Amino acid sequence: MTRRRLARAGRPGLVLAAAAAAGLLALGPAGAGERERMPADLPAEVRQECASCHVAFPPGLLPRESSRRVMAGLERHYGTDATIDEALARRIEAWLLAHAGSTRRAREAPPEDRITRSAWFLREHRRVEPATWRLPGVKSAANCAACHAGAERGDFDDDRLRLPEGASPGQRRAWHD
Repeated sequence: MTRRRLARAGRPGLVLAAAAAAGLLALGPAGAGERERMPADLPAEVRQECASCHVAFPPGLLPRESSRRVMAGLERHYGTDATIDEALARRIEAWLLAHAGSTRRAREAPPEDRITRSAWFLREHRRVEPATWRLPGVKSAANCAACHAGAERGDFDDDRLRLPEGASPGQRRAWHD
C-alpha cells in the first residue's frame, strides 16, 4: 500500500513505518559493504605492525574466532614470527574483534584463517589464472594491492582493478574479458 492509501485508510503510524522501510530498502542491507572496508578508526599501531609486511586487511573480512586465533599465533604468523609486545597485541586484538566480520561473507572461518582461502575470496578470484599469483609484481593471493589500487583503504571494487606488473599478453587479454 502506498503512503497516500495508508493515510486515507486512517493508519498514520503505518505511513511512517512504510516510509522508513522504503528508505532502508533504498539504502540496501544495513551496513552492506561497510564491514569489508577499512574502518575509519584504524589505529596507527595496526598500520605500523600489520601493514609493515602486508596490506592491513579490513578486520570485517574475518570472523571473531579467526581474528582471535591469528593474534594468538603471532609467533607462527603464516610462516613468519610476528610476535609483538603483549599489551600492543591486546590493543590490536580488541580493535580487530570490535570490527570483526558479521556479514554472510565472514560468518565461517576460512581454512587456516586465511582470507585467501575463504569461499567468497575463491569465488571472486575464480577466473584469475594460477600463473598470475606468481608474477613478480603479485607473488601471492594475499598481495591485494597488486591489482586493487585501493586495498590499503579496504576498497576492492572490481571497477578499479589494475593489471598487475609483468602480466603476459594472454593474461592482458583475459583481464579485459
